[in-house]
Amino acid sequence: MEPRVNRIRLAAWASLVLVISALNYAARFTSSSSTRNSRDEVYSWSAFSGGMIVYGIWFAIVLAIAVDRHDLLALRRPRSWGRAIGLCVGAVAAIYAVSAVVSVLPLPQSPSHEQGIAPTHWEPRYAGAFAANVVLFAVVAPLVEELMFRGLGQSLLRFLGRWPSILVVGVAFGATHGLVEALLILVPFGVALAYVRDRTDSVYPGMLVHALFNGAALAFSVL
Repeated sequence: MEPRVNRIRLAAWASLVLVISALNYAARFTSSSSTRNSRDEVYSWSAFSGGMIVYGIWFAIVLAIAVDRHDLLALRRPRSWGRAIGLCVGAVAAIYAVSAVVSVLPLPQSPSHEQGIAPTHWEPRYAGAFAANVVLFAVVAPLVEELMFRGLGQSLLRFLGRWPSILVVGVAFGATHGLVEALLILVPFGVALAYVRDRTDSVYPGMLVHALFNGAALAFSVL
């Protein structure tokens, strides 16, 4: 890859991450809405449509940065699906282990409460909107976020070396969520998925883990 073009792509990706992070942290510290209200958004059609627009914009920008280098997105088969599945299982185990440790820490609020996505109870009258938001968080979000971070971002950061690029991608992924306590889970989550991406040379296994993780969180919240 031409060094100058590489720097331009990296600057564009870093700018996207910084803008998203700044906007989400600004919303996090200035919003007057309660956690309960944000949890009810999963039953809202407006939350679904708004989320689709946001992810659509991110997706378009990512594709624009990788316009003539789609190989940067790592949309290719893993070197070995058997090994990829084993790495996915290990990543899931590591993520839940970290979550278990974080859950006993004396934090101002739990990371799950801070993010405020999963509802606390089932509302059958909003089943349609809930199903749409499950698609948003368990299909669209993993697809776009994996392409942005473990695809484009990790490819552009490869010059740093294996572990520095994995760690930077993990921190960037956590920061774009605009949360504080949840960083204790989001950053390890991002690092684990980046490690899977590195060992498989593909974003597909990470998409699978990401989708299952988000889908399971929503499912367990209403059971």
